[in-house]
Amino acid sequence: MKTLLCFLLIVSFFAPRLDAAPFRLGIVGLEHGHVDGFLAEALSRSDIEVVGVVEPKAALAADYAERLTIPTELLFSDLDEMLVNAKPEGVAVFTSTFAHKDVVEVCAKRRVDVMMEKPLAVSMEHARVMRDAVERDPIRVLVNYETTWYPSHELARALTLDQRAVGDIRKIVVRDGHQGPQEIGCPESFLSWLTDPKLNGGGALMDFGCYGANLATWLLEGKRPRAVSAITHQWKPSIYPNVDDDATILVSYSDADVVIQASWNWPFGRKDMDIYGVKGAIEVIDRTTLRLRDSHGRTRSLDPAPLKPNYSEPLGYFAAVVRGEIPEHPLSSFETNLVVTEILDAARESARTQRSVSLPAKAPW
Repeated sequence: MKTLLCFLLIVSFFAPRLDAAPFRLGIVGLEHGHVDGFLAEALSRSDIEVVGVVEPKAALAADYAERLTIPTELLFSDLDEMLVNAKPEGVAVFTSTFAHKDVVEVCAKRRVDVMMEKPLAVSMEHARVMRDAVERDPIRVLVNYETTWYPSHELARALTLDQRAVGDIRKIVVRDGHQGPQEIGCPESFLSWLTDPKLNGGGALMDFGCYGANLATWLLEGKRPRAVSAITHQWKPSIYPNVDDDATILVSYSDADVVIQASWNWPFGRKDMDIYGVKGAIEVIDRTTLRLRDSHGRTRSLDPAPLKPNYSEPLGYFAAVVRGEIPEHPLSSFETNLVVTEILDAARESARTQRSVSLPAKAPW
């Protein structure tokens, strides 16, 4: 009898989820190269139903429709038309960063939640417009970073903040980037805006600086910095004549410093991080590789546990957050990414003026 009762309890617990209708997902924009894998995955999953794809460029829409076998009735050229007719529960955004603001404003009016590819915005001006839009018409605004889904980052945070394995944080160094978007074969539809200072907000500083600002804000529990300094370079002006292709950003806090190295000039792709505390360091090599070093230089490797369900990949996460099944992850939250935007905005201004930029004590939003 006890065994039967346990079985019935288990079945009743999982039954609502098993019977749940597929999450109705809209895709907005096909200009961002990350849409390839995301859309292909969404189309293949039984728990996700792609109900509309918005892309005003007819040739680009036709190319994706042919390659991924997207029915023509799912294609829209206008966002508001898609929201009204397809009725998505949430939309994933793959436009230029400059267009994020307009997408959020339209979706807020229709009360449809949004998840966009990083970063949040090209500037604090755009971020404030988004903030005003969601205050008028509350929706969730999430930002998707590849590094949110790294088990090594969750373990690094647990070691740092929960176990205090290295003591108080004094310095974080984050290195992100690759050989360059043209060099690794990004399509022209992606390159055309990624290398445009208006549509991307910059070059490598925006494209890869956002990762370090995002992770640092999370590890420092949402704290805003006191000042930001940055140096940018154009090491390859013949390839990237209009934007920086290398940036070094120093973010200063009252009790710690963060160094962000963002580049389209690495000899290989990388997303790694070092966290230095008063009694040791954590070296995050990649998504599953982590080392802990004590004050005597002794090093040991650690194996991160798999991430929790619905916190391991963006599609399931977005659906679960929109449906109220789980809370937002701080790395993707609107609040964290307002701080990220503030840091990037200040870094760009510092590089332009060749001076450190002090930030106001009160958040400017």
